Amino acid sequence: MRALLFAAAAALIATPLVAQPIAVPRTPGLPYAPRPIPDRIVLTAGADPAREMAVSFRTDGAQGDAQAQIAVAVDGPTLEREARTIIGTTRPIESANGAANYHQVRFTGLEPGRAYAYRVKGAAGWSEWLQFRTAAADFRPFRFLYLGDTQNGILADASRVIRQGFAAGEIALTVHAGDLVAQRDDLDHDDEWGEWNQAGGYNYSQAPQLPATGNHEYLDVLLPNGKESRQLGPYWPLQFALPGNGAAGVKATTYFVDYQGVRFIILDGTAALDLGTLDAQTRWLDATLAASKAHWNVVLFHQPIFTCARPQDTEELKAAWKPIFDRRRVDLVLQGHDHCYSRLTAEAGSEAGKAGRAKGAAQGPVYLVSVVGSKMYGLNDRARTQPDRTAEATELYQIIDVEADRLKFRTFTASGTLYDGFDLTRGADGRNRLAEIAEPLPPARTCTGVTGPDGGACVARGK
Repeated sequence: MRALLFAAAAALIATPLVAQPIAVPRTPGLPYAPRPIPDRIVLTAGADPAREMAVSFRTDGAQGDAQAQIAVAVDGPTLEREARTIIGTTRPIESANGAANYHQVRFTGLEPGRAYAYRVKGAAGWSEWLQFRTAAADFRPFRFLYLGDTQNGILADASRVIRQGFAAGEIALTVHAGDLVAQRDDLDHDDEWGEWNQAGGYNYSQAPQLPATGNHEYLDVLLPNGKESRQLGPYWPLQFALPGNGAAGVKATTYFVDYQGVRFIILDGTAALDLGTLDAQTRWLDATLAASKAHWNVVLFHQPIFTCARPQDTEELKAAWKPIFDRRRVDLVLQGHDHCYSRLTAEAGSEAGKAGRAKGAAQGPVYLVSVVGSKMYGLNDRARTQPDRTAEATELYQIIDVEADRLKFRTFTASGTLYDGFDLTRGADGRNRLAEIAEPLPPARTCTGVTGPDGGACVARGK
């Protein structure tokens, strides 16, 4: 027996080692196989959401075309009586969970301020009826939800925060500041998008979603010349039916939406920094802001102008876009990427901002960075003095109430604790003034050595 063991061991040593592929992590239970009933139903806004919305959804391959029914919402179970069927577009995708079809349908010719019900078709039957309300044709107060990077721990951790945000009630739309999924390091890509959809659930199908791309929405690719580049991942254009009114060359990822007196402008920082579209986006940004007749202008993108974790600010974007934000009087700049929280009102620092406000100075753009998912970065040195409020190792969501002459911005932690807030009030001179909220706030959430703000280990790593 001993001779046989030695022989087997010798044979193993003599056999060349072949590198085995590393198994891609999967969501436990493999729950995301496409089915004959639609799932991953996501509502997005048209450029004029008073008259146009769009929906994306997934089925298995048995449903070969995109079908949706829509009807003016009524108060009894008779929606089908007046429903009209609309045909859209279908694109297939192969995934680790099996072959699937993604479908997109646009609802056009809608009436402003009206409730509509819709459902989408799979080979085994229709989805449930889902309901949305078109935007008003003119200014009306509303509330929106701002989410930073979900990216990591999407279902395990981020879902709690997202659902807390929707539980605040009457969310008219949601803006996502990029890196909705990791798409490079956590899970199989299809599982990640399955988790992202499950985390938001039916909320994503009833309130329009306004997403920005992050660097993790892109895949790393090797060009024929041996250089590395980026390519938009296959799920983005399938998962979101966006307006397509953005900058030349990046219409799949840049766009604007006018919603009840707010112009939301969505930029693609990754394409600007890595794919040569900075000039095109800069020209489009300036023109889109110049043409805006909205009460308020909000810009959304991923890589922050002023970083709270990375050693350096995003200088290329700062040089190109910040002068436009200042000149065109942008109100809010909503960002992600840094996996920390930062609210910055003055480039010269928080004390300079306070001094200016004490003298009645007008407030320029307010820069926000936030995070939803489980990956956390530690604050950089500037974050101790430059922003007005910061946090590390903290999951957050933001609720913004839009009024005719005031934006009420409130930041909450995952447990629902009010963490930060301010009001931007529009004066008779057309300029904004910022006021800190009077409610008491908890101490700043930072790590102390290896101890995190909740008493456990600090999960914020250096960047």
